[in-house]
Amino acid sequence: MQLTLKRILFFSLIILFTACSRVISQPLSGTQPITLQDTLRGSLNENRTWWDVKKYAIYVEPDFATKTIRGHVQLTIQVLKNHTLMQLDLQEPMQIDRIESNGRKFNFKRNGNHFFVTIPGGFPVNSRQSMLVHFSGKPTEAIRPPWDGGWIWKKDKTGNPWMSVACQGLGASVWYPCKDHQSDEPDEGAELRIVAPAGLTAVGNGRLLNQSNLDSGRTVFTWEVKNPINNYNIIPYIGKYAHFAEQFDGEKGKLDLDYWVLEENLEKAKQQFQQVKPMMQCFEHWFGPYPFYEDGYKLVESPHLGMEHQSAVAYGNQYKNGYLGNDLSGTGWGLKWDFIIIHETGHEWFGNNITTNDIADMWIHEGFTNYSETIFTQCQNNVQAGNEYQIGSRKNIDNDIPVIGQYGVNKEGSGDMYAKGSSVIHMIRQIMEDDEKFRQLLRSLNKDYYHKTVSSAEIEAYINKFAGKDFTPLFNQYLRTIQIPVLEYKITRGKLSYRWTNSIRGFNMPLKVKTQDKTSWIQPTTEWKQLPGKNSNLIPDPNFYITAKQVQ
Repeated sequence: MQLTLKRILFFSLIILFTACSRVISQPLSGTQPITLQDTLRGSLNENRTWWDVKKYAIYVEPDFATKTIRGHVQLTIQVLKNHTLMQLDLQEPMQIDRIESNGRKFNFKRNGNHFFVTIPGGFPVNSRQSMLVHFSGKPTEAIRPPWDGGWIWKKDKTGNPWMSVACQGLGASVWYPCKDHQSDEPDEGAELRIVAPAGLTAVGNGRLLNQSNLDSGRTVFTWEVKNPINNYNIIPYIGKYAHFAEQFDGEKGKLDLDYWVLEENLEKAKQQFQQVKPMMQCFEHWFGPYPFYEDGYKLVESPHLGMEHQSAVAYGNQYKNGYLGNDLSGTGWGLKWDFIIIHETGHEWFGNNITTNDIADMWIHEGFTNYSETIFTQCQNNVQAGNEYQIGSRKNIDNDIPVIGQYGVNKEGSGDMYAKGSSVIHMIRQIMEDDEKFRQLLRSLNKDYYHKTVSSAEIEAYINKFAGKDFTPLFNQYLRTIQIPVLEYKITRGKLSYRWTNSIRGFNMPLKVKTQDKTSWIQPTTEWKQLPGKNSNLIPDPNFYITAKQVQ
């Protein structure tokens, strides 16, 4: 979850003064000029498209004293076309030490955060290849995770090392070699072998396959994910962990729920994590079955606030309801549940199941997940409570730059992708006027795009078709501009006229309004229209994110 540089300072003040705001990580939406490094990272060039990632098998050994890591990645790929140059991504100051495959060693050259591997003659088309990439170095250290990214080196209250990674936005290549682009998830999942110091436990995504002892009391923990997974979601956690578990009777059968927390917080966790089952019940009803039954669901206490690491959700909300004990909506409803549990788990459907090809379209992740907070508030209480939470959350919108970013250069849009993206979904729900159909829309999205990568254009077209309505002007207005539509209206001798201003050409979003104590729908355009009958006032439905202005 990312945001602008302006908010990095804002969020650091949150930590100091425990104010309210949004869970965000590394900023990629600033106004800095586009560089070659941005293009190499964000584009699907010929050195990336000839190979498809099938699986990552990562071995990593951290050294807490020196803040260094070393390891290797067994990279399994499918060859789609013959090509002799391969781009692998690994950010400075990390280093690739050697690359080998079937007894062959490959030469490579570095260009900033990218390595170009020469493969003489290329690989046979349609063949399956395995390459072993050895890496080492001192990875970028995250100083204020998750708002900046990198490896995290901390200690718990009793002085035990506590390590992890937060790298959404900054990218998985901050610590291991990979194709660091969201469009290519490993189809066959990932394996993560983590070396933990004596007395500590290493937790990864998916299920624990085995653990084996090394010298000096160290232990290798091997975890495996069977489902496709975003690169930035493959995360090690190392600490003095305690474990407890339960099962949820879900739509696809028994879902394993596992919890890994620092030993001193075990009793707090057993109390706070009672929210998980009702959350799962709510989300499966609205979004469809949890997308990763094969890998199970985990909450793992982390040395940072939180992140949506697939099947191993990072939790660091201090066992408080709200966002570090605060309500982002200002309505009071946000204090009735734990923000990190609800929001980050919502990403299992939107972000981890449905993933955008380009981070420019990250509103799909954050807007829908932000809306999962509204959904859960409704599940806990009622529709009105959900509406109030949603409306209150708009105070977090800046309207600084468009929600959709620039394609092909690893640039997101505005952090408004959260609350403004959620507002788009909420308005679509109002216009559909059929909550059951809206629920089926959310479920169908997760079914039809199950474990797939998508674009905003695809999702917009899908919603239009499913709803039987053309929301294109609404999408263009709210996602691609910073203009908030103004409903101008005037009353002349009891006759009420209205139109949209501060809007794109062709903007025609229908609007529910109250006039003369009567609720009805109007269909404003950018041209003046008149409402039949006599009216002395007009009050727009607050569920619509607009402004209204009476003119003469």
